[in-house]
Amino acid sequence: MNDKLIIIGASGHGKVVANIAIKMNKWQSIAFLDDDKSIKTSMGLEVIGKTTDAFTYKDEADLFVAIGSNATREKIQEKLIAEGLNVVSLIHPSAVIGTDVELGLGSVVMAGVVINSSSRIGKGCIINTSSNLDHDNVLEDYVHISPSVGLAGTVRVGKGSWLGIGSIVSNNVNISSGCKVGAGAVVVKDITEPGTYIGVPVRRVDR
Repeated sequence: MNDKLIIIGASGHGKVVANIAIKMNKWQSIAFLDDDKSIKTSMGLEVIGKTTDAFTYKDEADLFVAIGSNATREKIQEKLIAEGLNVVSLIHPSAVIGTDVELGLGSVVMAGVVINSSSRIGKGCIINTSSNLDHDNVLEDYVHISPSVGLAGTVRVGKGSWLGIGSIVSNNVNISSGCKVGAGAVVVKDITEPGTYIGVPVRRVDR
């Protein structure tokens, strides 16, 4: 672990990530990288360069990719890992993490989250504010769980899927990779194909 943390992405998601990092109290300094040249500071923290500048900090800083887009986050984070940079995970102090829970590199667990025992969280996942994951859940890499989502026991969410705010997934349900589940949707049976799903219970709306 280094004394400095650099967060890639200084917009809304980056602000929440920075707040978590500050509350973790593990780094002496925190700064942002962002490709929007008009952003000079965020959360009172300096923007010190562009995304590509991350590689110049290989030996002096920990890195975190704070970009909401699953595909963009994956592209950047995988390049950082391949180049040997130290990508870290972040957990808000108020989160409740059960026994035998695994959290992959570059994942963030936000305020009020509960992850119960024997769950597996992949790389680069976002577990957003006040969401609940019960026992034996599996989130594959680069999944985005929005605020106040509820996953019952033994749920599996495939790589790169996104669950909208307030959505609910019943127990023993598998969700395919590459899915988007709408706000407030309820998933009661397996989703086997990528696509966009909305409603109670969910139905696919793209063809």
